[in-house]
Amino acid sequence: MTMSQGGSRRPRSLLSDILTFERLLTGPIVHLIYWCGLALILLIGFGAVGAAIGLVLRAPSLENLLPAIAAVAAGGLVMTALALLWRSICEFYLAVFRIAEDLNALRRNSDAEALATRPLETNSASD
Repeated sequence: MTMSQGGSRRPRSLLSDILTFERLLTGPIVHLIYWCGLALILLIGFGAVGAAIGLVLRAPSLENLLPAIAAVAAGGLVMTALALLWRSICEFYLAVFRIAEDLNALRRNSDAEALATRPLETNSASD
């Protein structure tokens, strides 16, 4: 059971979080998706670099070496650009869901304040 400054709270379970949507589980899932996407980008990039090196090893000549060097450089640049773009997409997705969590917290605070002031209004109206 978790305790807070305001008193005791009921224990939270994963099943309760999934069924009630009180807490969004998007953050951990996006982290997994980010690392899987980054691994895929690296795999594709290293595949391109490996293909360029394989071309040079198969037929070593100046005609094959220059395009292979260009392919390695371009592969590194494209890999870096894709990794940055993928990071930006994942951060944007997380930002949208964090805004949703903040709005949910603001709504709960607003509802709690409304409930706290309601008895004062009913007592003053009866006088």
